[in-house]
Amino acid sequence: MPTVREQLLARAGDDSPGLLFEDESWTWAEVVRESCVRAAALDVLLPPGRPPHVGVLLENVPEFAFLLGGAGLGGAVVVGLNPTRRGAALAADVRRADVQVVVTDAAHAELLVDAEVPVLPVDAPDWAALLAEHTGAPVPDVAVGPDDLMMLIFTSGTSGDPKAVNVTQAKVAHPGQLLSERFGLSPADVAYVSMPMFHSNAIMAGWGPALASGATVALARRFSASGFLPDVRRYAATYANYVGKPLAYVMATPERADDADNPLRLVFGNEANERDIEGFGRRFGCVVVDSYSSTENAVIVQRVAGMPPGSLGRPVPGVRVLDPVTHAETPDAAFDASGALLNAEAATGELVNTLGSGAFAGYYRDADAEAERMRGGMYWSGDLAYRDADGFVYFAGRTADWLRVDGENLATAPVERILLRHPAVSEAAVYAVPDESVGDQVMAALVLTGPLTPASFEEFLAAQPDLSPRAWPRYVRIAPTLHRTATNKVLKRALAADGAAAGDGALWTREARGTAYS
Repeated sequence: MPTVREQLLARAGDDSPGLLFEDESWTWAEVVRESCVRAAALDVLLPPGRPPHVGVLLENVPEFAFLLGGAGLGGAVVVGLNPTRRGAALAADVRRADVQVVVTDAAHAELLVDAEVPVLPVDAPDWAALLAEHTGAPVPDVAVGPDDLMMLIFTSGTSGDPKAVNVTQAKVAHPGQLLSERFGLSPADVAYVSMPMFHSNAIMAGWGPALASGATVALARRFSASGFLPDVRRYAATYANYVGKPLAYVMATPERADDADNPLRLVFGNEANERDIEGFGRRFGCVVVDSYSSTENAVIVQRVAGMPPGSLGRPVPGVRVLDPVTHAETPDAAFDASGALLNAEAATGELVNTLGSGAFAGYYRDADAEAERMRGGMYWSGDLAYRDADGFVYFAGRTADWLRVDGENLATAPVERILLRHPAVSEAAVYAVPDESVGDQVMAALVLTGPLTPASFEEFLAAQPDLSPRAWPRYVRIAPTLHRTATNKVLKRALAADGAAAGDGALWTREARGTAYS
């Protein structure tokens, strides 16, 4: 297996562009030299005999990339800290990950008042002085192997407290190599990285493939829907990565006749819906490749040509849909002539890697969470799905997304896919609110990009032949935005905590046995 250290050293004499940021640029050789300086600085900062873990609380700035390179070369571990975490929660992340020192900036330093470790702002004189002391530092003389930790990346926390995922040198280098080969990336390409670098998508789908191929990394401080296309043109970006809803956000910007006049040829990520995948590629003249993945990267489902609408694709060998109680494979999904799922409760199970842990290297200091994932020697993803007779898999939501409506279990993701058919609906989140007597009622939060009235929404639902009467939302929240994590994933538990309320939008309600909304 390759290591990040090996891939960085392969760039040590490369004078082609390696990093672009706003009006600054570095060759790959300069990136490696700057990474050596950070490795030497970290060697001084990290106390001996303790886990060599440095927390990084920064936007996508060059210092993050140099610290990442320094950890890759010197054997330290970068702990990506989420700037949307606050107070005691952020301090708990620091403690849980055995962070010895946090590198941040003045804008974020105030978030770390509860952290019981040294905090070093990169825009302060002390940091500049420390780096100056190590100018010209050589490549660290250390042994670094494929299984050595390089990062701790926290999960998104959509279904509970974030967990720190062990990310080894190989877990960054190997996917980077595979993706660069799969997409034909080369030093002639520019990889635009606007997803946050504390998360796995930016590292494994953006920075890693660029490093493996020698492509240029173009960093955006943070993702901006309106800034996406100008940045692509400014940096001559040919490749970009995403996670969550960025495609939908870019698609919501005003369309221009020259949108396709840009150098972008390929966009890779996960969790986009079919409408945005197709529409983004058409509007911006590129290919969008969407895949199913998670920070743990233990279950893989690949999109293939000719796959049915709504499907994730075909799972790789060993990935199956199992009943979480019996551990037996669920029966094939059965559909009626309109496409409605007839045996949802029986066919829906959990996506499982039955061959073992795959690329999952465990959670840091969290044996209970590991045991929950690895049951019976198999990796249980926590994602619900069902499988058709041809082996295609369909996402049904998280295990926490099950609703119990009128005595039957109901998965949320199929309902969300139906709601997204309406041209005015940009985003849809379906979740449970308590029924007046027992079980759940269906609630949907919608973000709109066009006109929608209660009456026209009722007409739309009535026209969907594959929508079960039980799946009609009892409550509809028209929202300007949805509660999200820093990686653009919907926080349904935050929506559910609001209950059947309008929040900062409007609330439509349907009578228990009726179809009209008011």
